Amino acid sequence: MSATALFQALKAERGLVCAIGAGGKKSTLYGLLERHPGRAAMTASVFTYQPPRGLKAHVLVADASTLRHRITPQSAAPLLYACPADKPGRLAGPPAEQILELHRQGAFDLSLIKADGARMRRIKVPGAHEPFIPEFANIVLVVSSLLAIGEALTDRVAHRLERVLRVTGQREGSPITAATMSALYTHPEGLQQGTVDHHLVPVLNMADEPEQRSLGREVAARILRESDRYDRVVLLSNREPDLLVDVILR
Repeated sequence: MSATALFQALKAERGLVCAIGAGGKKSTLYGLLERHPGRAAMTASVFTYQPPRGLKAHVLVADASTLRHRITPQSAAPLLYACPADKPGRLAGPPAEQILELHRQGAFDLSLIKADGARMRRIKVPGAHEPFIPEFANIVLVVSSLLAIGEALTDRVAHRLERVLRVTGQREGSPITAATMSALYTHPEGLQQGTVDHHLVPVLNMADEPEQRSLGREVAARILRESDRYDRVVLLSNREPDLLVDVILR
């Protein structure tokens, strides 16, 4: 696979692309930031964490006014930018309207936006106030981890467990299956919540081994069969040089 194929699969070659969900959302965004062949930036519309030290990108943390002055067409790229936060190890996103302004001001080909949180869990259903997707986003990547399949459905694996239980119709502690995962994407109160005006691309992450890849294709087939909201499902793995494992089309 190539980096070009990766961005084509995700429909993320250009524009402003959000990521929501769980199961490696940030690492996926970091991977896209590092691999984009043009001018790319990453930020958040919600609180986020400090980036990893090995990230191959410039990092700019400053208040909104300073960001406005320092991000220009001559700024270094790839760039991760954010605002300071009160909590140690945390960063805040700039005002949503400023993200579009900085995208244009910095002449970025692609701006990546983390648009919700999952507290390091592998699956989630959004809360009533989530996700926080700026209206100008072109594409929304909806991420879950295939490593959740086979685990017991508890709050160790699922963020907002009570909502996951309601959407999937399962009992706490019951095994997570391919049907569980597909329900998160196809139920209107699942990962589709708050996305009515946006084009979604489901991303099944951590498709690292043959078993996960086979399960991922099963989940993808279910998603495409049970919902007309999507035209594809993308399987990714950080173990692949260019992340991309497979694209399952309708």
